[in-house]
Amino acid sequence: MGIISSSKEPTKKVGTMRINLFFATLLIVMTAYFLWWGLDYTMRQQTTLFIVATAFGVFMAFNIGGNDVANSFGTSVGAGTLTIPQALGVAAIFEVSGAVLAGGEVTDTIRSGIVDLDGLAVTPNQFIYVMLSALIAAAFWLLFATRKGLPVSTTHSIIGGVVGSSIVLGITLGGTEMALSTVDWGTVGKIAISWVLSPLLGGILSFILYGQIKKNIINYNDKAEAKIVVLKANKKTVKEEHKVFFEALSESEQLSYTSAMLRDQDIYKDDDCKLEDLETDYYKNLYTIDRERSNLDTLKAIKQWVPIIAAMGGVVMTSLVVFKGLKNVNDNFTTLHGFLFMGMVGALVWLATFIYTKSIRGKHKEDLTKATFILFSWMQVFTASAFAFSHGSNDIANAVGPFAAIMDVIRTNQISSEAAVPPAVMLTFGVALIVGLWFIGKEVIQTVGTNLAKMHPASGFSAELAAAAVVMGASTMGLPVSSTHTLVGAVLGIGIVNRNTNWKLMKPIGLAWVITLPAAASMSALSFFVLTKIF
Repeated sequence: MGIISSSKEPTKKVGTMRINLFFATLLIVMTAYFLWWGLDYTMRQQTTLFIVATAFGVFMAFNIGGNDVANSFGTSVGAGTLTIPQALGVAAIFEVSGAVLAGGEVTDTIRSGIVDLDGLAVTPNQFIYVMLSALIAAAFWLLFATRKGLPVSTTHSIIGGVVGSSIVLGITLGGTEMALSTVDWGTVGKIAISWVLSPLLGGILSFILYGQIKKNIINYNDKAEAKIVVLKANKKTVKEEHKVFFEALSESEQLSYTSAMLRDQDIYKDDDCKLEDLETDYYKNLYTIDRERSNLDTLKAIKQWVPIIAAMGGVVMTSLVVFKGLKNVNDNFTTLHGFLFMGMVGALVWLATFIYTKSIRGKHKEDLTKATFILFSWMQVFTASAFAFSHGSNDIANAVGPFAAIMDVIRTNQISSEAAVPPAVMLTFGVALIVGLWFIGKEVIQTVGTNLAKMHPASGFSAELAAAAVVMGASTMGLPVSSTHTLVGAVLGIGIVNRNTNWKLMKPIGLAWVITLPAAASMSALSFFVLTKIF
């Protein structure tokens, strides 16, 4: 059964030939530099194997950019907060910064402890084939899913790859029973749980968060704008009726009425003007309408709720950066330091947002939708940037982990529990992420940001914040969740609130989630067999 995308709209082409050539050249030059550097780093041992591993490592990072990074920025692009080139710029800065600054100096050689090869007499080269097969399988599965516009978990892909090649190796060395015993099936079970838990938690939280935003801010704004329209129409009606009334008067009556109008005009300008001070029905009606308009606090919802929501978002996204990113930078950075830093950021965000809401003037006081979306657009840029930094510092390990293990074994000719990750690896793979986002990320961006549910800045912010909160909270409690699945679930939660969810598109996405691990495992097993025959 094939997986097909059920996208409602065709993917928009982005970029000129000159820009495409720039990114292609950037990746080629960066990879060439890395090969030149890496050959010396590995002391020119097993040169062919190192070049092949580098090619597929970069290819894996390229596809992570096209799927995982595109998934992270889908809501921002779909909401109209960022264009694809702007999303690329944000991703370029924060993804690469997260990878280089907070990506860690060492990485586990076997992802997530999914397999245990200690009981097998594994040679260094066999270990390399296991890791390289995992990279090859995960990269091609991600490419397939990305071209179909299906957001899938890169972590599940690489884990499936490691499982598949490890089982084949285990069968070769110790038989089927021993091979299956090397796999931590408990972790596989947790992955299966995450297929349901991740989107469910993301959907519930985004449903609650956006539901409150819609109820307390958007709906209030809609009612206030509707009231303003009515008051403007009433004012126009008063003027039209006054014109008809005045023209129906005789000349003497018009003269007397004009004198009364002039007296009312002077009185009406005074701040302490009262209804009983006025003589003419025209100014009495205007007084009633204008006082009703001045008593209507159009910015009440924005001033009351937006600063609180912004501060909450600042705290959650800061926690994502601190505890899932900067934890690798400084061992002396304690949990207390993290909470204090989160509190400071939250307070500053609340203060800045509150001051901004107090400064809203002119047409934005009546065009509440525009004023609200401007605020949420700024907030969404902040959440997207934090997501990118956290993603760069963590999920790039899906490509870096196996590759660093390969490079370490080539260099030392022995298998270690951890492998050093030189900055050159992080920088090269970070560039590959961005280039992948540019060339093949549009389909996934459109799926997440447009085709699953329609987005605007407020709903896009809600989805990103809900997903971040779930990922952070689940990580703290040790619950198995996928950031990709969680964000998709959050988008579905938005669609449920707005009643525009594209459930038809969730069928191929859900199927892709379920078969990610077995598909990657199967391709990895085949790749391992081929590699052992070639090298």
